[in-house]
Amino acid sequence: MKIAAYVLLTTMSATVAASAAVTKEDYARAADLSKKYRGLTLQMPTEAHWVENQHELLYGERDKGKLTFYLYDADTGKTTPAFDQQKLAAAISAVTHNDVSADDLPLRQFELNQQHTQLSFNIGYDPWRCDLSQYTCEHPQDRESTFNEDPNLHPELRNSHARQLTSPDGKWKAMILSYNVSLQSADGKQTIELSMDGSEGNYYDFDSLSWSPDSRHLAAYRIKPGYHRTIRFVESSPKDQLQPLYPVIPYTKPGDVLDLQQPVLFDVTTHQQTDVESTLFPNPFELSPMQWWKDSRGFSFEYNARGHQTYRVIDVNAATGKPRVMAEEASHTFVDYRRLVPNQQDTGKIYRYDLEDGKQVLWASERDGWEHLYLLDGTNGKVIRQITHGDWVVRSVDRVDEKNHVIWFSASGRTPGEDPYYVHAYRVNFDGTNLTELTASAGNHQVGYSEDGKLMYDLVSTVTTAPVLSIAHTDNASHPTELLHADLHLMTAAGWQAPEPFHAKGRDGKTDIWGVVWKPANFDPSKHYPVVEDIYAGPQGSFVPKSFITWGQPLTELGFVVVQIDGMGTNNRSKAFHDVAWKNLKDGGFEDRIAWHKAYAAQNPWYDITRVGIFGTSAGGQNAMAALLFHPEFYKVAVSNSGCQDNRMDKIWWNEQWMGWPIGPQYSASSNVDNAWRLQGKLMLVVGEMDDNVDPSSAFQVVDRLEKANKEFDLLYVPGGRHGAGGAYGQRELENFFVTGLLGEKIPDWNQGTAPGN
Repeated sequence: MKIAAYVLLTTMSATVAASAAVTKEDYARAADLSKKYRGLTLQMPTEAHWVENQHELLYGERDKGKLTFYLYDADTGKTTPAFDQQKLAAAISAVTHNDVSADDLPLRQFELNQQHTQLSFNIGYDPWRCDLSQYTCEHPQDRESTFNEDPNLHPELRNSHARQLTSPDGKWKAMILSYNVSLQSADGKQTIELSMDGSEGNYYDFDSLSWSPDSRHLAAYRIKPGYHRTIRFVESSPKDQLQPLYPVIPYTKPGDVLDLQQPVLFDVTTHQQTDVESTLFPNPFELSPMQWWKDSRGFSFEYNARGHQTYRVIDVNAATGKPRVMAEEASHTFVDYRRLVPNQQDTGKIYRYDLEDGKQVLWASERDGWEHLYLLDGTNGKVIRQITHGDWVVRSVDRVDEKNHVIWFSASGRTPGEDPYYVHAYRVNFDGTNLTELTASAGNHQVGYSEDGKLMYDLVSTVTTAPVLSIAHTDNASHPTELLHADLHLMTAAGWQAPEPFHAKGRDGKTDIWGVVWKPANFDPSKHYPVVEDIYAGPQGSFVPKSFITWGQPLTELGFVVVQIDGMGTNNRSKAFHDVAWKNLKDGGFEDRIAWHKAYAAQNPWYDITRVGIFGTSAGGQNAMAALLFHPEFYKVAVSNSGCQDNRMDKIWWNEQWMGWPIGPQYSASSNVDNAWRLQGKLMLVVGEMDDNVDPSSAFQVVDRLEKANKEFDLLYVPGGRHGAGGAYGQRELENFFVTGLLGEKIPDWNQGTAPGN
């Protein structure tokens, strides 16, 4: 039944007696699947990083579920414990207020300083830092502060005169007073007002202040505020009180008027103010912080145009204040302006490395249809040479040796006959000569280099082969020293089966589309199994796993095949492959996905494509619902969690990147709200009440349109839930939905004999 307040619509009408074909024990196995095999790994390397300025490697090893961190000294060959894990667990527990196990420290992207006294790491997306001499920890940024920020706090209050930026020569302190830039002498006896044109509606930003190295010039952004949109929430069920809370967060959406940044140059000696002429950067989505050249001849900043079709590096002459373009990237669709970052191959396409104090620039570009490296003339932006070439993709620049003119980078798609997403490591000279592969073995490689560039670590695996961690000298990487080689025999004995990689031609009949298949538990090829696709088609990356994973797909324990596929419109292939998403997020690569499903079914009769479901979260939530709206002939059941159901309702930076600016009819064409009337099949929506990533209102607008179109659907509303809400309860409801919708089975009576909740 439906509840008028839209609180909860579930599949509980399908509850049955204990004779249900799918039992509570089946669900219990599904819930335990992720933990089951992780506890059976032996000598499993997890992550590795070089210690600051050392030939020591900090790495994690998981053995029978216990995670231990070690230091390997490559010079001596000795391995020692990295730190006291009991003390570190206690320190993290004290500040997170969570019970952290010493045998399962949740450390990701960890870094250790040269003295072994400071450990930095992430827990989830949150950064932490611990002092290992005292075993005390601090959290530089509390994620909970996302809520209850005052979006109307005026910059004048943030930029008070208590904040000062001292010049490199120590003679002056720059500050913001009454919205303007002022200088105060170091002895406090002299104050100079450098600007007089700042106001509440056109203020100077303290955080943008930038001194030239010779202290003769100061630069700043003057900002004309745009529209500062907010989202207001109702937290119905706070943990610490009976009454609801009403937090608010800043949240800019597509089409909103943005703050306009104007770079301004000041001569400290003459007090002359120069507004940098904006013809070369007329319509910014964003201007980067200003960076001065070492010789103080000027400064540069990066201009990302609104609509993301032009990206420029602007150089400003300190003597004249005149700007010029020193590098540019342009596209008739979009420039993926996020940066290539070492060891993070699912980032963007922009890379800049200034050589000889900006006389030349190493630059990454897709101008020939593939992401490659170029050497530019920093004085005019012209291409001196293209360093890398071919129908393959540079994924990250990992190290630049400016002295010897060598670049170390990671790339995929260069090895014939191999999965084109597998990442390998290479080095090449600035002039494009001596391109050398450093990771010869087949697989997906994660590499890292010691700061002196003499050593590299390599963590390689595939979804079907065990991870291997090794160290090699970069001048002879063909002879690595193996540190860990995971042993999978306990997992295999317990029934673990790797997902099966599969590729087939996409919609054009030419391009290979890659995916993986998880077969059902107790697989019997004489039976016919329904298929569920786990989808995320966000254009910012590619999402089918390529490295070894110990987790499984819980639905396989309930009798389903589960698949993941990267269709056109996702990242890390050619520019043309990626461009399919432009102004067309409803596409989701579905034509490629359906062709892939049909190709696999043609080879495997047990793969039943008359019963196909789909689920996803965030962009995947949008994709999952879109499957039923735009491809109901193929997809029959969908679970959409935290979906950005209308790209006009979601955050600006993600949606304008792919859907374009200004707002046009393409937004409505891809909207699950405007197309809700098309719904066929069975749909469950999941929405977190406190989702600060995707505005929950977009889900309720879908609900509104579905009801007005007289459509049947289920809604799981999670009080207090954030992005991807639901937890174990939501996972069980997802499983219930597919059991009834695709298997046609009844589900257990979950209300019989359950204990009261907390």
